[in-house]
Formats: sequence, structure tokens, C-alpha cells
Amino acid sequence: MHLFNTLGRVVRRAGARVGKSLTPKINTRVDVPTFHSIARRTPFSGWLPGPDDPAVEYDVDQYGLPDFEYHPRRDNIPDPGEIVWTWVPFEENDGRGKDRPVLVLADLDDHIIFAQTSSKDHSKNAAWEARSGRYWFDIGTGAWDAKRRESEVRIDRLLITHISQVRREGAQLDRKIYDAVVQAIKQHFSST
Repeated sequence: MHLFNTLGRVVRRAGARVGKSLTPKINTRVDVPTFHSIARRTPFSGWLPGPDDPAVEYDVDQYGLPDFEYHPRRDNIPDPGEIVWTWVPFEENDGRGKDRPVLVLADLDDHIIFAQTSSKDHSKNAAWEARSGRYWFDIGTGAWDAKRRESEVRIDRLLITHISQVRREGAQLDRKIYDAVVQAIKQHFSST
């Protein structure tokens, strides 16, 4: 099953790249190096999690921001702009974590870069969260939460995992909300 998903992703990405080369691109980036601009000059094979590995933190300081591109598809393959379920390690990096919905922000071959979501209202303790280095962005409600609770996405901590670690697709996030999240992430990392 994972082999077919991976093959499907490779074929789909190849087709998308051909289409992209024919379409002009609008550059709306904040002046922060991107993952792919650094990847051309840095070896990455040693740090990417494998198909059986849990998610790891994506080091924006070292690798730059990923190339954000909204392109969700209902095809059982996680795409940027979708909320999917996967295991997210706790910050303590002690082996514990939680299966939770996450917002896929970017993809890198057979890996996704994502931010965790939460139905807990962090705005009630925003000052305490900020002192702890945690920043949240409201994304509203959606089919990813069966109770349709308001959700937030954490913008200060990005993670990366192999697509085989994704349990299921939850929903597609509205393009305007995705773009607002990406802008908030860019602003956060350009000011740190």
C-alpha cells in the first residue's frame, strides 16, 4: 500500500513539475532562505526520517523555510493545504508523543513538513505561551475535528515526517487560511 502511495506521489509530482514549468510563479516570500535553496548546497540524506521513523523537528535556522505551495488533492497522499493525522513527538524529545491532526505546509519528495494543530484555546494564555516560546494561529473549524471545535496551528515549531507515517486525511484547509498561516510562519521566523 505504501509503495503504491509513494509511486503515485512520484508520478504525480513529476507531472506537476512539468505543469509548473509552464506556469509563471508569483514570488511573495519574506527574505528568508528556503529549504530548497540550502538543499542544493547541503547534504540531507542523513537526517530525513525513514518510512518507519517518527517525525522530527525541522530546523528552520539550519535549513531555511520550506517552499510553501498549496496543492491539496483527495488522493490518500498528504499534500500541502490538508490536515492529516500523524504522530507528533512532545518537545521533550523523550520518545513520547501523541497522534494528532497536523497541517501539511510543504512536501519534499516522500516527506511532508507540517505544524501541529490543537483544539485547545491558547489565546486565553497567549502571554504565557509566548514566554514559553509557543505561538499559535487560529484556523477555525473543519472536518478534521469531529466535534467541530475551533482549532489553532502552532507556527513556531515545524516538523518533518515520511508520508508513510500519516494515518489518514482529515480535511482540506481553505486557501486563504493556509496562506495566512504561511504568512504568520514567515513573519515569525523572520523576526527570530
